[in-house]
Amino acid sequence: MSPQKIVVLGAGNFGRETMDVLKAINQKCYQFDILGYLDDNSGRHGEMLNGWPILGGIEWLGQGNKQEIFSVCGIGAPHIRRKVVEKALGYNAKFCNVIHPSAIMTEFVELGEGIVITAGCTVSCNIKIGNHVHLNPATTIGHDVVMGDYVAAAPGVHISGNVNIGEGTYFGTGAVTVEKLTIGEWTIIGAGAVVTGHLPANVTAVGVPARVIKVREAGWQLA
Repeated sequence: MSPQKIVVLGAGNFGRETMDVLKAINQKCYQFDILGYLDDNSGRHGEMLNGWPILGGIEWLGQGNKQEIFSVCGIGAPHIRRKVVEKALGYNAKFCNVIHPSAIMTEFVELGEGIVITAGCTVSCNIKIGNHVHLNPATTIGHDVVMGDYVAAAPGVHISGNVNIGEGTYFGTGAVTVEKLTIGEWTIIGAGAVVTGHLPANVTAVGVPARVIKVREAGWQLA
């Protein structure tokens, strides 16, 4: 099987980390023909970044025959990631998953598309992970978790079993949940927080135990 041609959307911090995951995959088994990055900052077009070029903006996907080129979005902030993915879909982008070879994942995991799972993650059984989710290093996901699209877990996050996580939720570094919780969409959980109860949508929660310190209007992430 020929390697898949792929570009990373976003040439920022997590874009470089996503490229590192692709390189680690290829060191084990050559799966991807890495073409470079796409970034809408035109001042960076043509720049070399960690060995690969910034080819152009997202519109590059619509120039010529790009039917056999896959994409993965390397933008950390969930609300910005969604906007970039939607723009890329306007150019008929196709997305694939990028999973570090050191990640541990059972066969009983249902994956969407455009997912990035970095080094040292553990994903248990009977889990559903939505589209364009990012799991940073050493994150663990317990059994029967349901994770919506565009969720992001920073390094060292630990999510216990039977947690239902809404679209676009962001877990800060080292955040932890107990089991059997529901977390609403587009909620932000601060670094080191311990979530012991249900959280509504569109809030920021911090502390041990986590408490809500900010409430946003629905749709804030679209602004």
